[in-house]
Amino acid sequence: MFSIGDLSRRTGVKVPTIRYYEQMGLIAAAGRTEGNQRRYDRDGLERLSFIRHARDLGLSIEAIRELAELSAHPEEPCADAHRIAREHRAEIHARIERLRRLEAELGRIEQMCDADRVGECRIIEALADHGLCSGEH
Repeated sequence: MFSIGDLSRRTGVKVPTIRYYEQMGLIAAAGRTEGNQRRYDRDGLERLSFIRHARDLGLSIEAIRELAELSAHPEEPCADAHRIAREHRAEIHARIERLRRLEAELGRIEQMCDADRVGECRIIEALADHGLCSGEH
């Protein structure tokens, strides 16, 4: 049996986050000792390690919940797990594309500026004008 502190040290997940996952139903509520301390078994440790790894990969809480539910049925086909991974990979790809466009735009703005003073800085000017140019207010 593991205390919540033991679980935290073994997985690198902070205690408040473990409590949050418990409230969200991602890990089973821990049994309590007579002193009202949470006690987790090996399954709790393994589930928390699973969640930690999934979060490190950037999966959403809902995707993790779905994957955790799938893992409870080892005889079932893994098509849904593949779908979740594929969808997450597509989200990552879209994020990478947005970051590439952002990098290019920042490079363009930076190259526009050869001023020595902030009052003449084209970077600040370009950022200030962006909302007006795109019709946003």
